[in-house]
Amino acid sequence: MHLKTILNRVHKIKGYVYGSIQFGEWNGKTALEVEIHPRAGSRAMCSGCGKRRPGYDKLERRRFEFVPLWGIATYFLYEMRRVNCPQCGVKVEQTPWADGKHELTGTYQWFLAGWAKRLSWSEVAEAFETSWYNVFHSVERAVEWGRRHMDLKGITAIGVDEMQWGGGHRYVTVVYQINEGCKRLLWIGQHRKVKTLLRFFRWFGEERSAQLEFVCSDMWKAYLKVVAKKANQAIHILDRFHLVAHLNKAIDEVRAGEARALKAKGCEPILKGSRWWFLKRPVNLTAKQVEKLADVLRYNLRTVRAYLLKEEFQFFWEYQSAWWAGRFLDQWCTKVMRSRIEPMKKVAKMLRSHRDLILNWFRAKKSFPRVW
Repeated sequence: MHLKTILNRVHKIKGYVYGSIQFGEWNGKTALEVEIHPRAGSRAMCSGCGKRRPGYDKLERRRFEFVPLWGIATYFLYEMRRVNCPQCGVKVEQTPWADGKHELTGTYQWFLAGWAKRLSWSEVAEAFETSWYNVFHSVERAVEWGRRHMDLKGITAIGVDEMQWGGGHRYVTVVYQINEGCKRLLWIGQHRKVKTLLRFFRWFGEERSAQLEFVCSDMWKAYLKVVAKKANQAIHILDRFHLVAHLNKAIDEVRAGEARALKAKGCEPILKGSRWWFLKRPVNLTAKQVEKLADVLRYNLRTVRAYLLKEEFQFFWEYQSAWWAGRFLDQWCTKVMRSRIEPMKKVAKMLRSHRDLILNWFRAKKSFPRVW
């Protein structure tokens, strides 16, 4: 079966025909290049009003990336036509396989967005040898399509999170619906600034925002500020995962610093290779790690004291009452402040400053199953 026949079977383009298909080279790699031509006698569609209009001239040939075939990068090659539209003036034609100036075909964008549901965006970009930006814009396209077609009734609980990408401080903000029985992505925006989340609430609308009962987020100040302004009637819950992450980061800082200090003094390197002994949950430790951790816990080290404080904090989540949980939190923070372990003291100060929001986890417990 010829490749042209396969393309016509799986991706037939009305008003256009496939021309020659040959191997070429693009960005230093072998690629399949598929020429596309307008069907004889057909008129181009105006990108302004969407109506068929007479031709004006042609532009230089453009390249559109299609779904890789057998792992080989595949591109559509096409000379865009310009139309003489009496309503819009001279416009570049609208093609059915790509929108505007996008270099990716719509089919390829849906392909990448589908894989982005199963893998991280960086992994998708690496697997299909494309850029993170291409994956991001593909997901953005899918989300925008979903927004136009989704039913936004009955959303009473949302989660706000950030995703880091690349090597620097580059983030995107994502908002999910997290109602019991309905969890889905609602919105995505670049950066994690105040105006980023404000754009979500403008899109979501004041009426729907007023119906929110629960909002779950981390302690990023921009998110706290916007949620307090736009959904102050909702119970704002701080995500448990992020609280535990701050504790683990503090312990790792203490361990690394103490390991360097012991090495500088010429002491036995008892903390060498111990990172995951202190960061893993006890139930997830291997038998060998349990044995080595038990051996290290015999020493009076700052790392050991920090680890024991972290493990003690796990009892916090077992409380049913916000009042008793708050009492435990106050006592634990006092103990940490007296420990003279600076990274842990920093966490205790942070927990104190967000005390009311942290205790919302218990206030929402009975009516919001997700926080369990």
